[in-house]
Amino acid sequence: MTETLGSSTGSAANGSAARGRRSKADGPGGLKLERLYTTDGVHPYDEVTWERRDVVLTNWRDGTINFEQRGVEFPSTWSINATNIVTSKYFRGAVGTPTRETSLKQIIDRVVTAYTNSGRENSYFATPKDEEIFAHELTWMLLHQVFAFNSPVWFNVGTSSPQQVSACFILAVDDTMDAILNWYREEGLIFKGGSGAGLNLSRIRSSKELLSSGGTASGPVSFMRGADASAGTIKSGGATRRAAKMVVLDVDHPDIVEFVETKVKEEDKIRALRDAGFDMDLGGEDIVSVQYQNANNSVRVSDEFMRAVESGSEFGLRARQTGEVIETVDARELFTKINTAAWACADPGIQYDDIINDWHTCPESGRINASNPCSEYMHLDNSSCNLASLNLMKFLSDEGTFDAATFKKAVEFVITAMDISICFADFPTQPIAETTRAFRQLGIGYANLGALLMATGHAYDSEGGRALAAAISSLMNGTAYKRSAELAGIVGPYDGYARNADAHKRVIRKHAAANDQIRTYGGNDAETLKLATAVWAETIATGEKNGYRNAQASVLAPTGTIGLMMDCDTTGIEPDLALVKFKKLVGGGSMQIVNQTVPRALAALGYQAEQVEAIVEFIAQHGHVVGAPGLKNVHYSVFDCAMGERSIAPMGHVRMMAAVQPFISGAISKTVNMPEDASVDDVAEIYMQGWKMGLKALAIYRDNCKVGQPLSASSKNKDSADDAAKASAAAPSVESHTPVRRRLPKKRPSQTVSFTVGGAEGYLTTGSYPDDGLGEVFIKLGKQGSTLAGVMDAFSIAVSVGLQYGIPLESYVAKFTNLRFEPAGMTDDPDIRIATSVMDYLFRRIALDYLPVDARAELGIFSAEERTAQVSSSYSSYDAEDAEDAVEELRTSVDATPVVRPAVEGGSAKPAADLGGRKAGSSTELLEMVIGKSADAPLCFTCGTKMRPSGACYVCEGCGSTSGCS
Repeated sequence: MTETLGSSTGSAANGSAARGRRSKADGPGGLKLERLYTTDGVHPYDEVTWERRDVVLTNWRDGTINFEQRGVEFPSTWSINATNIVTSKYFRGAVGTPTRETSLKQIIDRVVTAYTNSGRENSYFATPKDEEIFAHELTWMLLHQVFAFNSPVWFNVGTSSPQQVSACFILAVDDTMDAILNWYREEGLIFKGGSGAGLNLSRIRSSKELLSSGGTASGPVSFMRGADASAGTIKSGGATRRAAKMVVLDVDHPDIVEFVETKVKEEDKIRALRDAGFDMDLGGEDIVSVQYQNANNSVRVSDEFMRAVESGSEFGLRARQTGEVIETVDARELFTKINTAAWACADPGIQYDDIINDWHTCPESGRINASNPCSEYMHLDNSSCNLASLNLMKFLSDEGTFDAATFKKAVEFVITAMDISICFADFPTQPIAETTRAFRQLGIGYANLGALLMATGHAYDSEGGRALAAAISSLMNGTAYKRSAELAGIVGPYDGYARNADAHKRVIRKHAAANDQIRTYGGNDAETLKLATAVWAETIATGEKNGYRNAQASVLAPTGTIGLMMDCDTTGIEPDLALVKFKKLVGGGSMQIVNQTVPRALAALGYQAEQVEAIVEFIAQHGHVVGAPGLKNVHYSVFDCAMGERSIAPMGHVRMMAAVQPFISGAISKTVNMPEDASVDDVAEIYMQGWKMGLKALAIYRDNCKVGQPLSASSKNKDSADDAAKASAAAPSVESHTPVRRRLPKKRPSQTVSFTVGGAEGYLTTGSYPDDGLGEVFIKLGKQGSTLAGVMDAFSIAVSVGLQYGIPLESYVAKFTNLRFEPAGMTDDPDIRIATSVMDYLFRRIALDYLPVDARAELGIFSAEERTAQVSSSYSSYDAEDAEDAVEELRTSVDATPVVRPAVEGGSAKPAADLGGRKAGSSTELLEMVIGKSADAPLCFTCGTKMRPSGACYVCEGCGSTSGCS
């Protein structure tokens, strides 16, 4: 970098530095803007209908209130879910105080005002009228969910907090103890602020090299242990996510095998220690034995290595200081170890080093060595990127065509605002502040691609779908760089541009050349590509004259929380999760709906209104389109989703990424999901094709490869159901209005189970009737005479008396499982690997011992043996009669599902029935009920709801929390 601009915490200093530079480029006099969405003389707020709503977020399992704010003001067009997310996550001020924000107007105003004021102070606008247009257009687009800034903008801008606007950070570490300790410190500061960071450890000497003192170096993997402990302790102080981090190691590092196998060995260790009775809770005393769980790991592979894999030749591992080869390995053998580890535990991912640096705009200032935690931001060490994403469905016309011209103009406004933010932004460290201000990296992107493709009648895995996605991405990136070049002529290029001008212009030409290679199939893609081609020509001409304001312009982020804020059906580049969704309702409660994009897709494919209604009705009942009345087989692929009856093949995800990657400055946050029966060779093929197709990064996830993620039964066991019916018939009848206590005989069978939950040890004794019905429970927990022991004794008596009076055991299990309080964590019970509390464990154990399989299936409780049998049976062959019975049972179950299907006309929704009495708390859990298989998604650490995939991360539909970047 050529200049240090201001401090990392002083907005005034940032502004003065920017003003100092601006004097060199005062000539053009600022941007001349034209209105896109707004009307002169009419404020955007006056064009919408506002209403007051109560936001009360409850835990759907036990009804406890997680958050409450009543009387908040939102447009009537915003969904309840978007209202809940914005109110609970983005409103500033203590709840219940006069300083608390109460209206969407307030948060939009504080953000837009800050951007507009900074734009005026730094001479971005030609006249006060242009400034007003900018403010109104930004307000209108935010108000109508056309785009959203990343979460740090909503947290910090316009508040008394430091004005941090970046969500993504890349750090650096050298081969010195001072640098390593500073890495721990900087990473901790970023986690404390609620963001994530990534770095490459390849500069650190391997454990096979000598120190200057004559001893042997520790190696990067040993230092990862300390950083992992730090991340696990901090777990982010931010409002939306835990500590997210990425650790990268070059494939030619001598410790590469140790790095690759770290998580595989830890997974094995978790199993072994858990089964041996050790306390493996995240806060337990034995957790120090399990490491590396707080980071995503990626191997940075070179073209040299991949070619060696292809040819089956040897590959040299090099000393970090001298570069000499100190060990030679078989390239295919090493590649197999990488693939085997990814197959076993989803880590490591792959980053393709030569491809990344071939598209690098600033090679004279340093290589690109690492990425942020979700792998979409890749640039210089000690840098950051602020993100914003556009909602592609907002550009779909009523006629079903993509409005490329409006999209282009919207990108111009958004990228202008993003660049302005760097003028006033604060950063967590001085090196990051200096690099970001000198190179001004931006990350414009989009969400809802999957919904757009479906609504326009394109299969996600199709040539037409990829062509449209590529054309849109090319138009977005070309427009962003065009505006960047225009801004360079007004307020000057980025400080590092002069040194990197040739390289930057070469990359721009590569983008334009890739645009010329897009093959169109008529309609949306052809018109969009035509405009993109014209834009690239203007971009190159303007860039030759002015240079560029930004070293990087675009990424494709997960768009987790902000995707919910914009009411997007799909996130980032992802396809739809499933055709049936989970929707929150006004006044509380929820229901299932068929995706609103399905009727639009059917209309785009030429189906008549009556046909559309029949097909939607079928989807509402079955959750898929296979066998839908009147739907042509050739159109099935349009409705393929990430999961379900017809899921997109893994290579289909890779092909979509490859179509879009040439038009993204950074990379793409996406995980390629693979079925459980995928082989190591299948993983190898994905990683090899990712390299050949020109991707920058790729990660896979094989279903159920992690500990504690079993399948759940899709249909009930008939024999168990019959047994349950017999047991029910044999039980004495009890008048509902006259409870009768059925006492246990003096001598009755009983059993005692010792248990450990999160370090707490105890004993569970249960006594049963001679006919094998549970009749009493005794729980020993805590020292004799302690308050805890007394409370547990009283609780045991209450439960026992209730059982003897006829309260169904299922009721107790449903009430007390999933309660969340300490102690919690790993247990010593092989059937119950982790418990959210002692109560959760105890009643799961009781259910396993006393409830039939079908009753437990309703509650999602299975033994280890049953889970193993389910996995085996799910992939075994069935005879025709078994298959017919299974289909009939599934149909019977799903026919009773409470589904709301959108009417073909008017957009109203009609309710239907309940899914066998079962309830879902999120779209992921609803999907699990339909397909009968675990979605392998984690529980939200804030509200306990099962999250859904969002790029390479996860997002909670209940509260908006994410596991990575927003």
